[in-house]
Amino acid sequence: MTVDDHSFLTGLFNAAITAADADLVLAANLPERPKGKTVVVGAGKGAAQLAAAFERVWDGPLEGVVVTRYGYGYPTEQIRVLEASHPVPDEAGLAATAALFEAVRGLGPDDLVVALICGGGSALLPCPPEGFTLEDEAELSRVLLSSGAPISVMNTIRKQFSGIKGGRLAAAAAPAKVVSLVVSDVPFDDPAQVASGPTVPDTKTREDARHMAKAWKLTLPPKVQAWLDGELGQAPRPEDPAFDGNEVRIVASAHLSLEAAAAASRNLGVPAVILSDAIEGEARDVGKVHAAIAREVSIRNQPFQKPVVILSGGETTVTLHGRGRGGRNTEFLLSFALAAEGLPVSALAADTDGIDGSEDNAGAFADGESMGRLRERGINPSVLLAENDAYTAFEALDDLFVPGPTGTNVNDFRAILLR
Repeated sequence: MTVDDHSFLTGLFNAAITAADADLVLAANLPERPKGKTVVVGAGKGAAQLAAAFERVWDGPLEGVVVTRYGYGYPTEQIRVLEASHPVPDEAGLAATAALFEAVRGLGPDDLVVALICGGGSALLPCPPEGFTLEDEAELSRVLLSSGAPISVMNTIRKQFSGIKGGRLAAAAAPAKVVSLVVSDVPFDDPAQVASGPTVPDTKTREDARHMAKAWKLTLPPKVQAWLDGELGQAPRPEDPAFDGNEVRIVASAHLSLEAAAAASRNLGVPAVILSDAIEGEARDVGKVHAAIAREVSIRNQPFQKPVVILSGGETTVTLHGRGRGGRNTEFLLSFALAAEGLPVSALAADTDGIDGSEDNAGAFADGESMGRLRERGINPSVLLAENDAYTAFEALDDLFVPGPTGTNVNDFRAILLR
């Protein structure tokens, strides 16, 4: 990959991140000041940056608490920032959940709750049903994360095994008005799916959760399955009077960020197309499909004319078969690079929150010669892909993309450049 291609693709990623800049998107979506108190709650990997931005743009007194992932804290003056484990919940997450409930307890109809919600909140807000433990919820998380099921399936099940997800936090704040300002990291921007919707009720039911678990052949922990088979503790419905008067606003999303990246590419003289901002499926399969499209463009100049940047977003999944390192974006890219080998192509795949999986990278870069360079080092890329070890592949090539936490999260970002 040339330095120019590297810089070009990084510029597109930066344009996508800027489109989700917390100060800009919050300033454009502020609710009216209430007669009473303003209480801010929030959860997600970008919650601390959202809280700091809200303090900067809000004209009036406020208080509150948000929770983010370990290492993602950010200085604030009036809003407490707590940190907890992601993607598997821990005791700090339990304490954070209790703190959010305490923040909204005892509010009246003249008070306002502003909920700053972004991706990652599902793990950061554990709240197992009565009679269950944190370990029960953690085990459920481990099963779901390794299942390959789409985020909509995972969140539907999570909401039926929780005391805070599925709108329950907003219900606890009643009769105060709740305005949810949501940074969407889910396909088609359903706010009830972001962070499993702690302040946004869902139309999905316990029966839906049972059906999805069966359809995806999920082997849930026996205690969790028994709970799911019962009817106790179901998530509140959208028509519940507790939600009357509440508002939900999508303030940033994959769609808006991909449009910004496309505009940045065109400004640099390279046409851009967006395949979709809602692509789901196995990361390695999505990688092969993207490579097939790139090959069609490279050889036949269809369905797009060269030069072109092909952009896409969404949230792929990884079904674990091996014990390697790497998240869904690096796995996508390794599969893509194998299938696109020999093409005059450069690509970047990264998570917009700055962390892909459990390592320190957001994703990686690749080109048509990456796999050849890997073999020259005595490394078989196909073996690494079979072991879910994409991180090792791009680490060996010195092609990891490590921007650090971005302060936002609008899901996967993929850019494929054909000169």
